[in-house]
Amino acid sequence: MMMKRAFDVIVAVLGVLASWPLWMVAAILIKLDSRGPIIFRQTRIGRGLRPFSILKFRTMVDDAESRGGLITLGNDARITRIGRLLRRTKMDELPQLLNILKGDMSIVGPRPEVPRYVELFRVDFGEILRIRPGLTDLASLKYIDEATLLQQADRPEHDYRNKILPEKLRLAKLYVRHASLMLDIAIMAQSFLHILRIPLVVFELPGLSSSGSHGAWSCGTWIRSCVVQWRRPLIVALDIGLIILANYLAFWLRFDGAIPAEEVRRFLATLPWLVVIRAAAFVAFRLNEGLWRYVSIWDLRNILIGVATSTMAFYFLVRWGMAMTEYPQSIFVIDSVLLVGFIAGVRLPRRLLREQVLYRNKNKVLIIGAGDSGERIVREMRTRASYRYQPIGFVDDEASLLNQRIHGIKVLGTLKDIPKIIAEYRPEEVVVAMPDAEPSLLRRIISELESCKVSIKTLPGVKDFVAGKSVLSQIRSVSLNDLLARAPIRLCTDALHDMVSGKCVLLTGAGGSIGSELARQICALRPETLVLYERHENSLYTISKQLDDSGCASSIRPVIGDITDARRLSEVMEQTRPHIVFHAAAHKHVPLVEMNPAEAIKNNCMGTRLACEAADRFGVERFVLISTDKAVNPSSVMGATKRVAELIVQEFARRSTTRFLTVRFGNVLGSSGSVLLRFQEQIQNGGPVTVTHPAVKRYFMLIPEAVHLVLQAASLGEQGVIYVLDMGEQIKVLDLARNLVRLSGFVPGDEIPISFVGLRPGEKLEEELLGEGETEEPAEIEKVFRIRPAPSVDLVHFTERLTALETSALLCLSSRALDLLHELVPTFRPVEAQDDLPLLAADNLLNGQVLSAQPTRRGDAPAVTLHP
Repeated sequence: MMMKRAFDVIVAVLGVLASWPLWMVAAILIKLDSRGPIIFRQTRIGRGLRPFSILKFRTMVDDAESRGGLITLGNDARITRIGRLLRRTKMDELPQLLNILKGDMSIVGPRPEVPRYVELFRVDFGEILRIRPGLTDLASLKYIDEATLLQQADRPEHDYRNKILPEKLRLAKLYVRHASLMLDIAIMAQSFLHILRIPLVVFELPGLSSSGSHGAWSCGTWIRSCVVQWRRPLIVALDIGLIILANYLAFWLRFDGAIPAEEVRRFLATLPWLVVIRAAAFVAFRLNEGLWRYVSIWDLRNILIGVATSTMAFYFLVRWGMAMTEYPQSIFVIDSVLLVGFIAGVRLPRRLLREQVLYRNKNKVLIIGAGDSGERIVREMRTRASYRYQPIGFVDDEASLLNQRIHGIKVLGTLKDIPKIIAEYRPEEVVVAMPDAEPSLLRRIISELESCKVSIKTLPGVKDFVAGKSVLSQIRSVSLNDLLARAPIRLCTDALHDMVSGKCVLLTGAGGSIGSELARQICALRPETLVLYERHENSLYTISKQLDDSGCASSIRPVIGDITDARRLSEVMEQTRPHIVFHAAAHKHVPLVEMNPAEAIKNNCMGTRLACEAADRFGVERFVLISTDKAVNPSSVMGATKRVAELIVQEFARRSTTRFLTVRFGNVLGSSGSVLLRFQEQIQNGGPVTVTHPAVKRYFMLIPEAVHLVLQAASLGEQGVIYVLDMGEQIKVLDLARNLVRLSGFVPGDEIPISFVGLRPGEKLEEELLGEGETEEPAEIEKVFRIRPAPSVDLVHFTERLTALETSALLCLSSRALDLLHELVPTFRPVEAQDDLPLLAADNLLNGQVLSAQPTRRGDAPAVTLHP
């Protein structure tokens, strides 16, 4: 604030000293033109809503207020002849330099209003008049011809109060929000350019656009139109003038300003030939055709080649054509150097004036990665002003790059220095300029930025870059998918086309998250028919319409049906005769299944058996069961029923000509019931984000990735095999929650609390991929493994126990059904809800953060909340 005041006083003093002759002339003309005082005084509202007397040169008749209102229109009869000139040139504002010296005003600030208008928007004016009102501001630039604008309105007073004044207040708030000394200088410069009617923009600010016009005619507009109309002849004339000037100055410099008479004759004799040769070279290299505002290195190269070529031609002409052996050889060099400077010099300023803006509001960006991608980002930020990015520095772990500069931008430190750099430089955005960065590195960066309120963005992978497109336009926000323990696997599709193209495919559970993605990818493989089998009509309608819209309407057959309805299932298979069945229908929500075990058994076990029987009966080529890692050593009813489904598929594989196989994978991010959707909903509601246990871990996959695996496994189609994806290491759900909170723009534990609510019934701390007696071996596809199942159980015993299980479920005998589940799946070990939170709160510390117990809903166990 002190710097602004000092700047105001210095500029005001210099302004008074420089303009005092204008004051004298204006005072004399005002007195001669009309009676009344030279200086007009009016009460305006200033800083802190205090009134003050603003000074202006009088531009209206002495009793103007009694002849009309406060609004002045363009052709207002009250304006004097001299007043019109003063208003058009803004000279009537000069006395306000005294207001500035007195301390009532500033050079730049919100324009002061009369008390009547301030009372209409007192709260808004109270917000902006925390600073001194100014001689010029953003509103002055937008409404430079405000009187003309109001003249065109049907109700000037109404339009000013309800349209113009609210916009002035918005712009004033915009100025207050971005106020800086550089912005003040830019507004001053832009104001002078507006007064002089020069169409040059020296600053930009979001939300600011010009209004009104500069008048129907101005000298600048006329000159501009003439230049555009006669552009090429003018360029040719200018280049010829520079050719002559460069050659003359070459002689002048060669002879220290005293050119002998003999050399003057040589100059005049060779000059016409030089002009013709150079003009021809310039035409050949199209130096008079380019747009100067886009001048580049390519143009400079052409200038150098054109000058060099014409110099060589001129040299041969002078030496051998004209036989002037006495012509000074140094003239050729001096002339060429001067001409290159002149030709480039007159073209480059247009490019500089186009790109050099005194003030442009930009987002400060910290770039992580000082490699080729980081260099390209900085280069585009410097040359593409429309993106409004200001690089402030690089971060890179390469020690040799520390304190080095790329395009003038310094490498500030390493990843461990990020919090210190953020605190010092305060960037609004952080861009990770490392395409295909390892997820572990991204998670480390997110962890370093966890307490910082910045937007985190990254570049797409190298394979996803759009060739020829600006790298800045491809910067995107870091997504949770980027933080997975391994990058998504992209599997080949040739075998999939051979398997699906021209075939009939039946998909159960087609309306679910996995089922709908399967439907989309199968449609892309051009099957003859895709039967969408789903019992929920809304889900079925949604996916069928999506496929219709994508151009697959002719091959889609939506069917409402339940997999536990044997007759309906057989009817559909008999009618459609599918070659491939993907069985995705299942109850998967662990807590709900724990409370409704009979329904899970009917759907997951009996439904799978019925689907397998129908596939076997109607000669299906392949049957693919979608399973889960929760089927391995299950601790939940859901996991146990899915394990029974795997056993059913294996039993059918031993005695059927249909190839039965299973695909097993972990949690799918973004699927219905996914923890990701739950976390996002809690974050939108302001938290807390609830995690069952701080140590719980899970395997995570993307939906497209899971579907790729299912399709690829189906193409392998080995009888009775279970396929599983190499899913890397398990990820802590707590880390997932914290990262999601951070990527949503909040600080975990501070703005969005994280609460621990205890393990739910049937939930394990960690999942497994291999069960007892199962062996793992590589499959033909990278990152995919083949699981050899344990030795088969006795078929008769298995069939009897399965029949008893289904009967118990149909009779809603849940306890009996659970006992039978234990018999069928000996590794089934139910886990009850754990009430270890008080112990957890007392004994656990997570990375220096305290866990404390807090009450939740009435009757619930206390939750544990993570505090920074």
